[in-house]
Amino acid sequence: MFSRREFLQAAVATSAILGTAGTGAWRALAAGQGLMSEADLLKFPSMGNVSLVHLADIHAQLKPIYFREPSINVGVGEAKGLPPHVTGADFLKLYNIKPGSPEAYALSSEDYIALAGNYGRMGGIDRIATVLNSIRAERSDKVLFLDGGDTWQGSYTSLKTKGADMVEVMNSLKPDAMTAHWEFTYGIDRVKEIVDGLPFAFLGQNIFDNEWDEPAFPAMKMFERGGVKVAVIGQALPYLAIANPRWMFPRLSFGIREETLQQNVDAARTGGAELVVLLSHNGFDVDRKLAGRVSGIDVILTAHTHDALPEPVIVGKTLLIASGSHGKFISRVDLDVQDGAVKGYQYKLIPIFSDVITPDKETTALVDKVRAPFEKELGTVLGRTNSLLYRRGNFNGTFDDLICDALIEEREADIALSPGFRWGTTVLPDQDITVELLHNATSMTYPQAYRSEMTGKLIHDILEDVADNLFNPDPYYQQGGDMVRVGGMGYRIDVRKPIGSRITDMTLLKSGEKIDPAKTYVVSGWASVNEGTEGPPIWDVVSDYLKKKKKTISVEPNTSVIVEGV
Repeated sequence: MFSRREFLQAAVATSAILGTAGTGAWRALAAGQGLMSEADLLKFPSMGNVSLVHLADIHAQLKPIYFREPSINVGVGEAKGLPPHVTGADFLKLYNIKPGSPEAYALSSEDYIALAGNYGRMGGIDRIATVLNSIRAERSDKVLFLDGGDTWQGSYTSLKTKGADMVEVMNSLKPDAMTAHWEFTYGIDRVKEIVDGLPFAFLGQNIFDNEWDEPAFPAMKMFERGGVKVAVIGQALPYLAIANPRWMFPRLSFGIREETLQQNVDAARTGGAELVVLLSHNGFDVDRKLAGRVSGIDVILTAHTHDALPEPVIVGKTLLIASGSHGKFISRVDLDVQDGAVKGYQYKLIPIFSDVITPDKETTALVDKVRAPFEKELGTVLGRTNSLLYRRGNFNGTFDDLICDALIEEREADIALSPGFRWGTTVLPDQDITVELLHNATSMTYPQAYRSEMTGKLIHDILEDVADNLFNPDPYYQQGGDMVRVGGMGYRIDVRKPIGSRITDMTLLKSGEKIDPAKTYVVSGWASVNEGTEGPPIWDVVSDYLKKKKKTISVEPNTSVIVEGV
């Protein structure tokens, strides 16, 4: 019988992942190649004189994980119907991906449970190390390894060590530069402490010190790779002071700062840069608009919205590369740079199938070391699920439905709100819910589960505000994240309408009554950006809820949100 490793190798052999400059499609190779080795999976038609390797949005996941891609990812305005706003069967058709293949499992939500059973977990920083070592061995002095941010936050161990576990492991991989978002939720003092000790560049051309009205971090760094002068410019999340607690970094301001970016690009070119790379945490649609407005950028390595695309999106002369999240993929793009211009490229989105790629032994040992003090607690079982628990999706996620159920019961609330974070791994049916898996969806530095009274009007205003962050037709007004999840209530949303009129038919599920704008309701939620929020940490709320159930839980997909205009 085949082991899972052999099964996956055989499956990958008949549907190998390959991106090229000509077609860029993930093309099926001829059948009958036999089992595919790790070397076959990593094979790449090298070209040119510079290789960019991109990892982003790993959210502190050191070990292999399950992560289901969204079944709904709505695009609005000019992005409507364009990647990454294509999902499920439509995504497979767009990229010529065979249903049931390893690629289909890695990149879509189609038949996810069955395919997860076939293909197993993805990611693992020790597998990423193996791929990175392979590329460096092949390309010698031509490689730039760039970290797109959201690296230090998102797990039990990163929370307990204030990011030290991720910093130590990532330092061992020797990135050349990084930018940031959730890193700042450890507070500015901790960020500065870590950055001062980093052996590589921490870049953010759009991060300014308000007191001095000057950049708080370097905007860019120049490198030479393959005889080419390369400028890497960093762009942190523009909306950090809105999306996350401003009181954690009160002196900093962010923003897109398009004019400043153009000045930095021009300065890089004047300084002799033959290749300009934007290491961005803007989010895909923001970067697509920006690429059409800022001239002189050759490649944008985009992050924040967790999109994984098997082909670059090209805007003018700029390549947009989206490398997914949680360590499921890394991207490699080889560039032929001649006379200060990109003459050609080869691209590959490399899937990190943990049962195919051999772990790098040194990295495995390091991961084991940083996790060792916490192993007993990480494996503590809190409950069991017979449902698929996932987060990612524009409107619903069963993991957040579980969190909302816990908030309503444990905090004695009428309505529950769970933020539309994109980070958080997936739990398969008939799998134990451990402390580690719960923290993969909740670990953060402002986890208090509040309980307060809100009028129906205020609840409506909150939903409208979040909806505009997601569905404003101008990408520059989209702050990222998915729609806030709701428990105990339903509503109708029309994504085509302007702010103030998208949300209608708000209804209490228990009674079927319409929510009265003038009436007061008890609402519980978590992750408030307001300083001084009181309440138990959300993981304690969910843990207590699971322990009281004393049986396998079942969470059915939420059908109380009716979506129009899609």
